[in-house]
Amino acid sequence: MSGSNSSARDAAVPGDRGAAEPLSFTVHSLPALDVEGGRRTRLGRLKMLLVLLVCASPVIASYFTYYVIRPQGRTNYGELIDPQRPLPALTLHDLEGQAVDAAGLKQQWLLVAAAPAACDAGCERRLYLQRQLRETLGRDRDRLDKVWFVVDQAPVRPEVLKAVQVASAHVLRVPRDELARWLVPAPGHALEDHLYVVDPLGNWMMRFPADADPEKIKRDLGKLLRASQHWDRAGRGS
Repeated sequence: MSGSNSSARDAAVPGDRGAAEPLSFTVHSLPALDVEGGRRTRLGRLKMLLVLLVCASPVIASYFTYYVIRPQGRTNYGELIDPQRPLPALTLHDLEGQAVDAAGLKQQWLLVAAAPAACDAGCERRLYLQRQLRETLGRDRDRLDKVWFVVDQAPVRPEVLKAVQVASAHVLRVPRDELARWLVPAPGHALEDHLYVVDPLGNWMMRFPADADPEKIKRDLGKLLRASQHWDRAGRGS
């Protein structure tokens, strides 16, 4: 038939010797994937993450235990401040009138007293307690600083100044109204009636009662330092 002949003629190529030669393909081998190298890389990264997790776990655990769990049965003597109150940009000066950066108070636990420069009998007692309590902490005493915020511009009595210098307390002047916006006394009490605890992050987190029991304060301080032993460090204390 004409259609068949036409198809046959179309299939014939000039110079063709008869049967059409089959098409051939050259297959190039692909580069081998470094499966073993990739597995080693992933394994190395996993090990590194595990090491970092192990190193960070004490910090995570101490924060979680102290700041999150807070069991209702906790027998703390001081009043926990909730929410904690971060250290503001207080206008601080030393007794020579030199400005002091409030952020420099961080990275240490602080046991804080506040009083006018005249320092009455109650003030002297609290400053004495600061010194004695710190010494009772033994090897942990360098993790706690004593701070006296002087809330007026009057001269500090020489005998009081000598006592606090011997005790290596940090004496800083601050306007009373500024300090009172951060540290708040218990109802019915004045700012000057308490000892306050500030953590190494600069958060006011505990207030002890007026005329507090030294043994109970010592117990609370010991608990705080034990709970935080993996994430704060000895520093300015002496």
